[in-house]
Amino acid sequence: MKNNMKKGIVSMVVVGMTLTGAAGVYAGASLQKISAYLNGNISIKVDGAAYTLKDENGHKLSPIMYQNKMYLPVRSLAGALDTPIQYDSKNNQVLIGKGQQASEQYVEVKYSDAQIKLIKKEFAAFEGFETAYAPKQMAAGDAYVKSFAGGDGVSVIFKHMNVNVSPRDYSDGYESKEVVLSNGVKAKWYTPSDLPMLSFQLDDRTITISSPDKALTEAQMEKIAVSVAKL
Repeated sequence: MKNNMKKGIVSMVVVGMTLTGAAGVYAGASLQKISAYLNGNISIKVDGAAYTLKDENGHKLSPIMYQNKMYLPVRSLAGALDTPIQYDSKNNQVLIGKGQQASEQYVEVKYSDAQIKLIKKEFAAFEGFETAYAPKQMAAGDAYVKSFAGGDGVSVIFKHMNVNVSPRDYSDGYESKEVVLSNGVKAKWYTPSDLPMLSFQLDDRTITISSPDKALTEAQMEKIAVSVAKL
């Protein structure tokens, strides 16, 4: 019953998600100014029990009725949903769920001496391309699996991510969307099939990052891309 109620509330919240600001209260200054006469006396029940919407300071809130649609202060529903709700201002995203918190964290990749040796061995298979590159960070919960040389590059494989290092730019011929990484490097997203790939130049080679199981978001891969360096 509670799970069904949660789903119902979340679907109702979706309408207001894009209007949720960093403060997590209302859509922004424009809606705040007119909220005095738009707030409705709408009650909310969770599993049959009355639930009072409150902001982070404990002040009572009411839903906003605007153009026949109801907008709820998303972050105030965290208690009702029994799940954390955050606003990621950098990526303009509302994050709902405990799994979101973990997935947005990054950890250092600690390659063992044996793994480093094997990675360097794969790169050494290419004459003039012997310098090994690999990501120094990964999403929390991810793990390094293996590396192998194939075609004209080396793939560094993780549980949720593939990092390909090659002298070739595989994005040629595909429609792409340019982005600028946090370190100022220009990169581009392209989708040769149904799998988005992030490509950028590093020294004399092209780095291509993807998440075959789609466990990582584009924002996460862009963050990890900055950590790719000589091993």
